[in-house]
Amino acid sequence: MDSSRRFFLSRSTALLAAFPAMSSMSHIILLGDSIFDNASYTSGKPDVIAQVRSKMPAGWKASLLAVDGATTESIRAQLARLPADATQLVLSVGGNNALMRQDLLDKPVRSTADAFTMLALAIQEFETAYRKAVRACLDTRLPLIVCTIYNGNFPDVRYRQRVSVALAAFNDAIIRVGIEHQLTVIDLRAVCSKPEDYANAIEPSSVGGEKIAKAILQAAIEFSGARRGAHIVSS
Repeated sequence: MDSSRRFFLSRSTALLAAFPAMSSMSHIILLGDSIFDNASYTSGKPDVIAQVRSKMPAGWKASLLAVDGATTESIRAQLARLPADATQLVLSVGGNNALMRQDLLDKPVRSTADAFTMLALAIQEFETAYRKAVRACLDTRLPLIVCTIYNGNFPDVRYRQRVSVALAAFNDAIIRVGIEHQLTVIDLRAVCSKPEDYANAIEPSSVGGEKIAKAILQAAIEFSGARRGAHIVSS
């Protein structure tokens, strides 16, 4: 067992002792898109679900319901497959919604006012869809953790700048919904911040997947059922 795994498990044990309600068996459900369903992009190395399972405390379970390519509209169908013993949901969705509006990044406009108006309308549409996905999760009455959309690893610097600015608006909607519902939010922009965290411009590598797995378990152990109010997890 490597030193980082020993440290994580020892920390998990200490946290579980501090929060007895979390010490019974938990079953974490991963919902959303290829941020969690990344096996196709890891070149045979461990994907997110495998790394969550390898790092979780004894007696815990994790299931992958997320599907590569999913959007906010896909979440109800994923929830239809929810195991009866599920205890906690983790949702990472919205990146594909944003990709469907990538035309905004290169669309000619007459003024910055026009550019902001187009972005605002896109965010309004996204927020409506995202709220429906979150509501579907909350209707299960299970604790919910949500994730922001990371910035990716686009090779062109100027394009990457435009992406990060546009995604800030999408992520603002996610964070505001999280605050409104007093949820824990994993900020994937901070979790996956290095080129090696990505298999390509938009998919997490096994290295990035390990960081995502650690953030999921940190959120599940430290916050869910232990604290009240919205929280941000960034590592």
